[in-house]
Order: sequence, then structure tokens, then C-alpha cells
Amino acid sequence: MKHKTGKLYETHLYEPIQNYFTQHEYEVYGEVNHCDLIAVKENELIIVELKLNLSVELLIQATIRQRLSDLVYIAIPKPKYSLFSKKWKNICYLIRRLELGLIIVSIEQDQVEIKIPPSSFDRKKSMERSRKKRNRLLNELKGRHGDHNIGGSHNTKIMTAYKENCIHIACCLEHFGSLSPKALRHLGTGEKTLSILNKNYYGWFNRIRRGTYTISELGKKEIHEYPELIRHYAELVGNSSD
Repeated sequence: MKHKTGKLYETHLYEPIQNYFTQHEYEVYGEVNHCDLIAVKENELIIVELKLNLSVELLIQATIRQRLSDLVYIAIPKPKYSLFSKKWKNICYLIRRLELGLIIVSIEQDQVEIKIPPSSFDRKKSMERSRKKRNRLLNELKGRHGDHNIGGSHNTKIMTAYKENCIHIACCLEHFGSLSPKALRHLGTGEKTLSILNKNYYGWFNRIRRGTYTISELGKKEIHEYPELIRHYAELVGNSSD
């Protein structure tokens, strides 16, 4: 039950969780050697840390409790935001990564739900599941030439491998004039050349007839905002002319 004022306190989480573990035949105690809640059954020791919000402080506190038991939970009220959101999924990943358990308490319904049981985290298995993302990351690096972004930037234009590819194509068209996708690929612009020309994401290209493209006036203007890359690709284009 909430306080008469309607304000929620950490102590309001205690009774529902106490009842939950009591119903599962645990002996439950509050505030034992700085642990918010202890549940004991035979040789099994469960520690629960109660907080109104997830925080770094709570995670630190819980991981310190792992010195005492493998079965450590953090307990919070049910969040107001969606439990299907990316934010929530990332939070759950972190909790699993720390090998903690998570208890969600619905105060109004007086309900307790074990969202995540404490268990060991298989890092190798997790990396295996993310192999495709790792490969995309490495392929992105392969498509870049030099470091043209400042780490931590927000709301700024980011140089990507895709954009570099567009600059490369634009440099070839500016140097040689109108070309076909096949001719561009022979100049080293890569397998995505036709797709880049067709999508024309930046508006840098004009199709003058079927299968033949040229650089647009916008392209001529905007690619020169990247002088280092222009020099790099101009050198490649120059070598292709020899």
C-alpha cells in the first residue's frame, strides 16, 4: 500500500516481496547487515536490494552483495515506460551481464514478478549472437579512409563508409565526365555503385541517359566540403588515368 500522501518509498516494496518469498517457503528478514531483504531456505541465501529507480549506485550495491551470495536481486517498482522499449531491453541486458536478478513490483496490484533470475552470463555466446553486427562494424571500418569524425559528436554530420563511397564516385565523375556504373566499378568504386547512383541519397548525381551518370552541381559543391577525402580520391583517380 502507498503512503497516505500517495508518495512511494522503498519500504513499500518490502511487504510484497516478503510475502512472495514467504509463500515460496523462505524465511524472510529485513535490514540484515545493510542488506535490504534476506530470504533463506535450507542452504540457499537470497539477497534483495530495494530502490525506487534503477541507478549506477543500485547496481554497484548489488554487485557488492555478490560477495555474499550468487543469488542477488535488485527490486524496483514497475516502470512507467514500455517494457518492450529499446531502453528496457538494454537495461535487462546490463542486469544479465552483471549476473544479477530483477524483481518488478506492481504496488497498486500488490504483485511481484521475477523478470530476470540471477544466472551466469556466457560472454562468448553473447558475442557469437552478435557476429553479424561485429562484421558490419569491421566492414564499415574497411570502407573508411582515415578518421574524419570526432568521437562523442552529436547532431553533426558523420562521415560513413557509404558517404565516402559516394565521394569516390563523385570524384570519378568530376574527373572523367559521364560514366556508366560498370566503368565506375572498373575505377574501384565497388559493388554498391549502381545502388548508390539509383538511390542518389545526397542528390550528387544525375542520370543523363539510361546507364550513364554525371555529377550534379550540388555534388560538385558539396564534395569539396571534404578536402582530405577529395585529395585522397583525386590521387586514386589520377592513378587510374595513367
